[in-house]
Amino acid sequence: MARVRLFAGAADILGVSETQIDATTAGALRQALLADHGVSAEQVIARCSLMVDGVRAADDDHPVTPDSLVDVLPPFAGG
Repeated sequence: MARVRLFAGAADILGVSETQIDATTAGALRQALLADHGVSAEQVIARCSLMVDGVRAADDDHPVTPDSLVDVLPPFAGG
């Protein structure tokens, strides 16, 4: 299973900062994150970027392997 780290609002809305998910694509991983968390979670997760092994997942077809490290990053500003 992929190791998934959640940050800021994503961690707050899902109630965890880290989890493991069995998914083969970024889209499947997003759906697994949303299971049992309702519309408010969907609004937050939909705005998040996924970094899979340090590379931004550009679309839902981006591959995820059982050894992947996925970071779920909400939009943020700063410098």
